[in-house]
Amino acid sequence: MQNHVAEFRKAAGLSQQELADAINVSRKTISTVETSRFTPSVIIALKIALHFNTSVESLFLLDEHD
Repeated sequence: MQNHVAEFRKAAGLSQQELADAINVSRKTISTVETSRFTPSVIIALKIALHFNTSVESLFLLDEHD
């Protein structure tokens, strides 16, 4: 699954740790989501989307292999 989490995070001027703290997950979780090594749960995806005041669909994109 592709995502735009890093782009949203950087545009907001946040570090991975700051985003992790804001949504109550580890920095490693943010890192692995951003690099597509981990597909977040619905709850984490919703928390990220709510933090950036956007939709889950704006952040996460299914690719042909999903």
